[in-house]
Amino acid sequence: MATQKMLKFVTIGREMPEKRDAASRSEDFHEIYREYADAKAKEQASRCSQCGVPYCQSHCPLHNNIPDWLRLTAEGRTQEAYFRSQETNTFPEICGRICPQDRLCEGNCVIEQSGHGTVTIGAIEKYITDTAWEEGWVKPAAPAQERPESIGIIGAGPGGLAAADRLRRMGFQVTVYDRHDRAGGLLIYGIPGFKLEKSVVERRSQLLRDGGVEFVLNANVGEDISFDAIRGKHDAVLIATGVYKTRDLDVDNAEAKGVVRALDYLTASNRVDLGDEIPDYEDGELNARGKRVVVVGGGDTAMDCVRTAIRQGAQSVKCLYRRDRANMPGSQREVQNAEEEGVEFVWLSAPGAFVGHVPGEARLAQEVDVDGEPVAISAVRVQKMRLGAPDVSGRQSPELIEGADYDEPADLVIKALGFEPEELPRLWGVAGLEVTRWGTIKADYQTHQTSLPGVFAVGDIVRGASLVVWAIRDGREAADSIAGFLADSARVAAE
Repeated sequence: MATQKMLKFVTIGREMPEKRDAASRSEDFHEIYREYADAKAKEQASRCSQCGVPYCQSHCPLHNNIPDWLRLTAEGRTQEAYFRSQETNTFPEICGRICPQDRLCEGNCVIEQSGHGTVTIGAIEKYITDTAWEEGWVKPAAPAQERPESIGIIGAGPGGLAAADRLRRMGFQVTVYDRHDRAGGLLIYGIPGFKLEKSVVERRSQLLRDGGVEFVLNANVGEDISFDAIRGKHDAVLIATGVYKTRDLDVDNAEAKGVVRALDYLTASNRVDLGDEIPDYEDGELNARGKRVVVVGGGDTAMDCVRTAIRQGAQSVKCLYRRDRANMPGSQREVQNAEEEGVEFVWLSAPGAFVGHVPGEARLAQEVDVDGEPVAISAVRVQKMRLGAPDVSGRQSPELIEGADYDEPADLVIKALGFEPEELPRLWGVAGLEVTRWGTIKADYQTHQTSLPGVFAVGDIVRGASLVVWAIRDGREAADSIAGFLADSARVAAE
């Protein structure tokens, strides 16, 4: 009788890979979870119940074949597990590291709902693909036949790179344009190394180069190269810029010295981690060392900021969020990691003003109104909130508690309030590119075609700020749509 490899959730408990202790991991930017050993990966994969209707798969934006590659892993068929995994996901090792599995696949695992603890899907996904890289199973694109049509992709983030990979494997000529000096978008400059080490992103970019994808970096569309020039050079164009405009606060002294945007702060830290010299980091403007840090926001970007500040040697780190813990949009796993590392969360709180002084000699002379002297932050005036009636989405709205304000000392305030789209039609000088009332590009939700013929758009620039996994899905879908569009164009031309 064959030995049952699966359904072992009754006898085997859930066990994540070993997590480095908070004291040691707070000293560096290396990933906090260690790799599964082969035997442990097999053991944890064997806990899968192999559901007839796998909710883990249906709640994954990519609809990954999760039960299949869990079974293959449990049976020791890791190479086959990798091939199954990458059928639906261009970057499984990245998703395994940064996806909020507690809100997606793992949060909807059937054995989790029955009280046995979810299968550690993300950690096993990471193990499978990291093993594939080590064993040499990950290969660059090698199309069976080259095609003459070319596609220009604007944006080297997850959506653009996923599309580039899929199109190149079909044989199309692909050029990726990006404003930064490295490919990866927020994967390289927005997400800290303790969640996603930069070598993981860089090896993917190199794989695309090895497969024939051309990168044109330091190319800011609208400044260094026009959109019309890109459109004229290629048979189709994909816009995958992401959203980089930071939401701001309408409070007193909003532009005080020591109040910075989350993206500027994280980009500087990641560049330093990559070995770049950053003047604003060296002079202390974007460096938390020795400072009392307050981060405003409750999403994943806020979690990245508080945990980065800890690693930079901040004196203290506090996170203000206007709702309570249960209503926080960021991953609960990230909140727990931050608390272990020494971050204090101040729930039901929002900034009402930034309190400051005029620095230097002017401050010593107690001069208040000095032309040209920036006000330096010294405290955040915190307004206490309570949760009121639900809004149209069903979520309780925060309400101000009058007279409960207090000043929280601060030397550095980081605004992590989310991102909005830039005004691309105006910045790029593109007539006819339709946008929504929120500024995102209007695109067909199935084909990703915009209002301009042969121009497609994916990711956050269409959805608004969202998850990496959704951008990957959009990029893969758009690649298929572009291939169909070019095939139709060739057919019409032939007729």
